[in-house]
Amino acid sequence: MLTYSQASNAARRINFDETYARAFNESRPGPGVKLLRFDSHFEKDGQPSNGRARRLRDSDIGHVNGHALAISPAEVVSRRASAWDGIKVEVVQSVTHDKVEFRFRAPCHLLLVYEEGVRDEGETVVGGVPSSALRTLRRKLTFVPAGHDYREWQRPRVRSRIICFYFDPAKLPIHSDAGPTVASLTPRLFFENNVLWDTAVKLAIAMEDGCESERYCEALGVVVAHELLRMHANLRRRRPPVRGSLAVWQQRIVAAYIEEHLAEPIPLKVLAELVHLSPYYFCRAFKQSFGVPPHRYHIKRRIERAKTLLADPASSVTEVALELGFSETSSFSAAFRHTAGTTPTEYRRTLA
Repeated sequence: MLTYSQASNAARRINFDETYARAFNESRPGPGVKLLRFDSHFEKDGQPSNGRARRLRDSDIGHVNGHALAISPAEVVSRRASAWDGIKVEVVQSVTHDKVEFRFRAPCHLLLVYEEGVRDEGETVVGGVPSSALRTLRRKLTFVPAGHDYREWQRPRVRSRIICFYFDPAKLPIHSDAGPTVASLTPRLFFENNVLWDTAVKLAIAMEDGCESERYCEALGVVVAHELLRMHANLRRRRPPVRGSLAVWQQRIVAAYIEEHLAEPIPLKVLAELVHLSPYYFCRAFKQSFGVPPHRYHIKRRIERAKTLLADPASSVTEVALELGFSETSSFSAAFRHTAGTTPTEYRRTLA
């Protein structure tokens, strides 16, 4: 959880990075990934982005060529932002309990990550998705593709924090394995994704500290972009439930439990009991639903989390292995190579 100083809340001012970072797409991309480069939409005063993080003036925070969240009344929130080539990240925190309205429609994508938030009343509408009056917003995410409308109003019960990611569509990483196109990205309202949420919160914490490790901050932003596209690619490939597979509610419960216990051994019996099935039938139904047995799925998710942790240069490979429950670095490296096709050290080099 982010902890913001009382002084910064009271001041209601905008703080920005004052340092610069090298663009991620100037570094060596990983296998099968092509990072497109062209004139950025995120420009100001006719000055094109040069692939380096840049400081945004106070007058620019509400809109970068109109590409940012419109908030009314403006004085009920504080806003903090940093920008890189094709990516802008903004932390919006309410400073009162007054009613607030949000609006957005732009030629860039918007991902909203609700770090904290409970509202007494309110409504959220995204594109053609049915509206929602959900009250507890913590750990929820909303995706607004370029050109879609987003509207929300709320009367917060507790002061909320939202981490906003603005992505230039033409600078998103394009995967060679028939990944999603801009046109295929669809609005999603109040979904959950632990990897996206954890990475976004880490970046917000780093921004609060002034982004002392500039490459780390930018790498986290790029990880969010990759994970967002990977999620949409998986949704496109997902087939309707077939006979013998887990029901949607069962898949959701099991997947959430695994995400929350990545660093722990998870007995098959425990997972089966969560969805009221015998271990034998559960194992067959799980593989039918996820394409791999429960143990392999668990390992795969641990490696995906490891990729996020490896983006922090301050963490050694051994520390990442221990955090994810591997007793030895060698076993972690073997599992990582088997799943990702490369070693943790080699993967980290692709981010450098």
